[in-house]
Amino acid sequence: MKDISDTNKYESISHHIEALLHASEAPLTDNALKKHLSLSTEELNQALELLRLRLDSGVLRLYKTASGYRLQIADSYSALIQRVFPQRQERLSQALLETLSIIAYKQPVTRSDIEYVRGVTLSSNILRQLFDKGWIKEDGYKETLGRPALLHTTAQFLDAFGLTNLDELPSIPNTEIAKAFS
Repeated sequence: MKDISDTNKYESISHHIEALLHASEAPLTDNALKKHLSLSTEELNQALELLRLRLDSGVLRLYKTASGYRLQIADSYSALIQRVFPQRQERLSQALLETLSIIAYKQPVTRSDIEYVRGVTLSSNILRQLFDKGWIKEDGYKETLGRPALLHTTAQFLDAFGLTNLDELPSIPNTEIAKAFS
């Protein structure tokens, strides 16, 4: 059984983590939190668990994304937030979503791989939008004629869709589309 001084210590650390997450414009990694607060992995994990439990009774939640930890308003308040602070929701086109899906599931891919799966020519505008959002990057070249760039998703893509890694992508139903991804 943990001693009361340990509980107080971890509670204090959890408050420090919460303060840093509130002040940070970007998610904070395990390593950043350990460095800034001079913590061991065990201390960090204990404090994060206490923070998570404490936040569960409020409106904020502790989320871990590919880029680190962040605080976010609980999903149950999204309707209220959108009603009070209406923002024009960005619409992602079908072509953009298809292209992004192909990159996410088949990476690394080339432009011609995407065109083959989709069955149509890929608009440069779609790739530009994905690069501008920081959701994809070029990383290497395929050893073939013309040495086309290999496209990969980024940590920003994972963050935007609330994922910590690609293994959390939903499985593709067993259809003709699934065959194109294999």
